[in-house]
Amino acid sequence: MERGIFRCPPQWLPFLPPQVRCPSMQELPLSRWALLALTPDGARAIGGVQLRCKCLLLPGDCPVRTTAPFVISYGLSARDSLTLSGVRQPVLCIQRTLPGPGGALLEPQEIPLGELPGPPEALLGLLGLRLLLMPLTKALFLE
Repeated sequence: MERGIFRCPPQWLPFLPPQVRCPSMQELPLSRWALLALTPDGARAIGGVQLRCKCLLLPGDCPVRTTAPFVISYGLSARDSLTLSGVRQPVLCIQRTLPGPGGALLEPQEIPLGELPGPPEALLGLLGLRLLLMPLTKALFLE
């Protein structure tokens, strides 16, 4: 099973985990995805494409319907699984237990974010993807 992010912004490419690829619209329904992340642009473009995935990471306001066993939303709403808080320093908030790297569970917690290459709210999809695929000690360092 594959891991991917649909409609990945070019500036995110250097920060993607090595096992993640950027599929085309034609490839999306052909693969079985262990983890598929949708950027906001990707979520708008997907339309009625049927996705076969185990875990789907998508913007909280995304209208995509799926049968994925794990659906993880990101955004600024309290309903989203991954969100932000913090006034002076951005903090990534895990709102509920999530499937993490290697089958480990990520418990609800707040994780202070260091220097980021852009506004934290614009990077939530990338941060979520890294969080789900990489050990926490590496996931949130975008270097």
